[in-house]
Amino acid sequence: MRLPFASLPLALSLIFLAAPAAAQEGGALSPRVVEEAAVPRVMAQAVDGFIIPGYRDLAEATNALSEASAGLCKSPSETTLEAARSAFSSVVERWSAIEIIRLGPALEQNRFERFLFYPDRKSTGLKQVQAILAKKDESAISPETLKGKSVAVQGLGALEFVLYGTGAEVLSGKEGDFRCRYGLAVSQNLRSIAGELLAAWEKPDGIQAAWKEPGPGNPLFRDNREAATELLGVLVHSVEMIKDQRLRPFYAGTVDGTPDRGRPKLAIYWRSANTMPAISANLGGLQRLFDTAGMESLLPADSRSIAGSIDFLFKALIAATDGLDGPIEDALADEKQRAKLDFIALNTADLLDRLNREFGGSIGLGAGFSFADGD
Repeated sequence: MRLPFASLPLALSLIFLAAPAAAQEGGALSPRVVEEAAVPRVMAQAVDGFIIPGYRDLAEATNALSEASAGLCKSPSETTLEAARSAFSSVVERWSAIEIIRLGPALEQNRFERFLFYPDRKSTGLKQVQAILAKKDESAISPETLKGKSVAVQGLGALEFVLYGTGAEVLSGKEGDFRCRYGLAVSQNLRSIAGELLAAWEKPDGIQAAWKEPGPGNPLFRDNREAATELLGVLVHSVEMIKDQRLRPFYAGTVDGTPDRGRPKLAIYWRSANTMPAISANLGGLQRLFDTAGMESLLPADSRSIAGSIDFLFKALIAATDGLDGPIEDALADEKQRAKLDFIALNTADLLDRLNREFGGSIGLGAGFSFADGD
């Protein structure tokens, strides 16, 4: 059941009363060990139930985007432009769900940065994209030569500017030919990267085998504990990313007693109004990974309530982000919507703590170990 926003804080406080006493008192949980027998099954379920389907969804969405982009270039109009923009938003959603798997094939050949260059703190990517458009750089309209350029001009950020940035209105007419062909090259590059990621994970004797069979001789995980730690680390680092890279740059809540009015242009996907839908997809992907893999089974039997509180937090955060699906500047200009942002920021930090300290402590991570600190 989806709870109305106003009732969420009370509901959260009630469910957390059911958390283990050590967690309520702020103390460390007693040293435990991961449920070893469950680890291979959990890792296999993560791969077969979440990672591979997630990359299949991404490959499908990037293929549709490439086709929509080609249609726009062939027959420019308001209708085909809207179709390309819709396909772009679909890719953002699919990518945001699976970008949490920032390891293995995603890190090879700079695939992650080529797909999404963010944050762009000095507007390096923006300036490079603008230069390509201003100069009509023909070397940028071929996927083969584009992939040899800066990662900042190859991915979602570049395509968002093409479709939504200054001058994008020309795409509905013939005068937008070069801009459209550059956007098409970017979409084809995204399709290629998505295909490579899927192929790498589908390879039976590749990374999926390493995830499914921890043990001596495994190039990634020498034992079940290392495998479980890696899987939990995916969740912890992703929640930390949402908190520090997706929320904090554009909204800090109250600073020195003064409400923060926000910095909408520092938000990811602000031009296409995909900021909060992307964050919702990040959280939704994490919840699906947590549930599909059956991570609750890694916990000792008397600590399973930790998984329940984590799952409830995911649901509450997704409900709150789904209520903020318009332009981020509109949310920042509205007091009630800023209150939702405060709620999201507060409970994202709580979720990080519960995954890092409570779940991690319950599967036997040593005192002082912190995913969030990168230890």
